[in-house]
Amino acid sequence: MPFRVELPQTFARDVQAAERPLVGMWVCSGSPVAAEIAGCSGLDWVLIDGEHSPIGLESTASLLRAVAPYPITPMVRVPVLDDATIKQFLDLGTQNLLVPMIDSAEEARQAVAAVRYPTRGVRGVGSALARASRWGAVEGYLSAAEETISLTVQIESEAAVSQAAEIAAVDGVDAVFVGPSDLAASMDLLGEQTHPDVTAAVLSVFEKVRAAGKKVGVNAFNHEQARKYLDAGASFVLVGADVQLLTQASRGLAEKFVP
Repeated sequence: MPFRVELPQTFARDVQAAERPLVGMWVCSGSPVAAEIAGCSGLDWVLIDGEHSPIGLESTASLLRAVAPYPITPMVRVPVLDDATIKQFLDLGTQNLLVPMIDSAEEARQAVAAVRYPTRGVRGVGSALARASRWGAVEGYLSAAEETISLTVQIESEAAVSQAAEIAAVDGVDAVFVGPSDLAASMDLLGEQTHPDVTAAVLSVFEKVRAAGKKVGVNAFNHEQARKYLDAGASFVLVGADVQLLTQASRGLAEKFVP
């Protein structure tokens, strides 16, 4: 007898219910082994990066399967705000979506439309053919699809900082994630993610997003900086990446043992 399949809880619900900030790491290598190691690490969430990595559609599906058995919530960053691309990532089973380079409320509304079926959005209907509904095994998927998806938009430019309140206020945006690296570059401070002006801009986004009643997170590989952001009210944070951790550890071994 066929059994009913239920999808995991979304990141939006996780962060709303959490009694502390959620801490996570990136998976950028595309390795299911790295993703599974992250999955059983004890961290709260993992970001699968489709923007600055070789990770594509098939790799994303494999990485989602790799972490599925573990108590970690996966989020996927798509490479670009594009309706067709977002449709494909959703259909392969992405429930928690991060859309980069959102600079305006209009772009945020486009992202919201991309994750919703008509008439509330523009997502193409192909769930019976897709992992999103577990090929039809999720009962009533079409009518409840919005409840299975959370949308986080990324603010990472001076233009976006100035529009942060309007972006956060868009109905359907569940959370905002701040990217200090591109933000620093847009401020002519390339590579200076911890510069006081960049930090001040990040904190101003925190204030605006929280005033709109939304959750806000940030990327911070500098752990001292991560603590500052957590103390300032970040609800979720990324503090490392698989490739970064492997680079640091392997170079540390070379420094220690290679003459």
